[in-house]
Amino acid sequence: MSIRDRLKTGRFLALGLMTLAGCANAQDYDLATSSPQEAQSKAADERVAPARDVETAYRKVTHHTLVANGERIAYDAIAGETLLTDLSGDPTARIFTFTYLRTDVDDPDRPVLFIFNGGPGSASLWIHMGAIGPKQVVLDAEVNPSNVPPFGLQDNTATVLDVADLVFIDPVGTGFSRPAEGVDPERFWGVDEDAEAMSQFIELWLSEHGRWNSPKYVLGESYGTMRAAVLPRFLMGSPIYNGVMRGITLDGIVLLGTTLGARAEEGAEKPAGDIAARQARTLPGLAVTAAYHGQSALEGDADEIYSQASAYAYGPYKAALLKRQQGMLDEAERQSVMSELTRMIGLSADKIGEDLHISEREFAKLVLDGQGLEVGMYDSRYTLPLANSGNDPVADDPAMTRYVPGFVAAFNEMLRDDLEVRLPRPYKAIYWKDLLQSWNWQRRAIPPGQSFAVDLAIAMRRNPDLRLFVASGYYDLVTTPAEAKAQIESADIPRERVRFEDYTSGHMLYLGGTAEAFADDLRAFLTAD
Repeated sequence: MSIRDRLKTGRFLALGLMTLAGCANAQDYDLATSSPQEAQSKAADERVAPARDVETAYRKVTHHTLVANGERIAYDAIAGETLLTDLSGDPTARIFTFTYLRTDVDDPDRPVLFIFNGGPGSASLWIHMGAIGPKQVVLDAEVNPSNVPPFGLQDNTATVLDVADLVFIDPVGTGFSRPAEGVDPERFWGVDEDAEAMSQFIELWLSEHGRWNSPKYVLGESYGTMRAAVLPRFLMGSPIYNGVMRGITLDGIVLLGTTLGARAEEGAEKPAGDIAARQARTLPGLAVTAAYHGQSALEGDADEIYSQASAYAYGPYKAALLKRQQGMLDEAERQSVMSELTRMIGLSADKIGEDLHISEREFAKLVLDGQGLEVGMYDSRYTLPLANSGNDPVADDPAMTRYVPGFVAAFNEMLRDDLEVRLPRPYKAIYWKDLLQSWNWQRRAIPPGQSFAVDLAIAMRRNPDLRLFVASGYYDLVTTPAEAKAQIESADIPRERVRFEDYTSGHMLYLGGTAEAFADDLRAFLTAD
């Protein structure tokens, strides 16, 4: 018998005091006579006594079937709270999560994927309903959908639940997650504070479900990519960072809408070469957006246009920008660059300006101004009228204001009808009030100005088996594919352990017809040897 088989034979579920979670409808089961997978499913229905005299955590379990990747599977959905505690055992927070466990296979060592969105301040419903969860929102158009009901909800046949169990995590202050009574929520609102809470939850989840030997992955979107980069430190543990040794390593990290740059320091000046490189990296996104809207002279599909623009951006354009900053750019070269820019991004020379550069946000308002339209920052395929904008960076963004209502409505429908969750408080899709203003960006034992990509490099040094999957959308003008690659490369991360994939979509790169392609790539990453 192999070591792996012996480990499976001797496995039991660690359902004890660390669990601190119960079920609304308790049932008694003989776990000793159940298969590991049956025991796992049945244990999820049990009420587990709390370690201390505290209110029992909410827990609801439902049972489902689904066709995923062409295969009919059965799974349990567990919606409920996990109680976090301090070292004295006093409750500090209630983390609400959505766990999906496949129940028709006998493999307690299946991969587990822990998933979260960003913000900071965002719950996990976006990636939950967009590409990975077993249910999926249905909008009335792939791009520029209506933002009034009715919205649709359907089985997600591309979900990766066929190959991995899924855990969607809502940080404290988002979704249904909240601090314990009498605990200041700011205790969890910071880079390190947030990562510590997430790590404590993951540790508890692994013990509750007996999954310490399962391959472990985390997936973060937007700010969630920063969280994913920091988590390996806290999951392993350290006398410097968190003062707890957990000894948890990851097999892979998945980044969507990547943003790993260092926080800008007040008054800090960047070298001219860094400024020129950053400005040059904006060009591919502008060019592919202009082409989508028929404003660019470049031809081909999004991949080809992005490649053409990138070649020029990192060559002649970057060199000219640097010369200009150094006062060495002659008029002939300036005119040559301006001519190429107008050809690529569809703006006149006077709109681009003497500095040969235009920001993504300026471009979004100018590229279609002749038609009276503004394009989205989060997905530049989307448009709204320029007139009467409230200039809110989210509510007035042509993409966010179009797809947010459908996601929120479909998620709440799933909560009620499929997951049967009944709670007397609303689910907070994104919570900005107080949280953003209170977010602590200061980190322990980290040099000022260090990027989050360096955290990944350190994690990959410590764990030679850790792999990275970086996914981006061509039409994302907030966290661009070019910036994602530059940030990863700046940290000298081993290229052979990184997979880059770009999609013809935006910040939520699984919208607009790309969800299945992304799910296929994610499935391949999760099952790679």
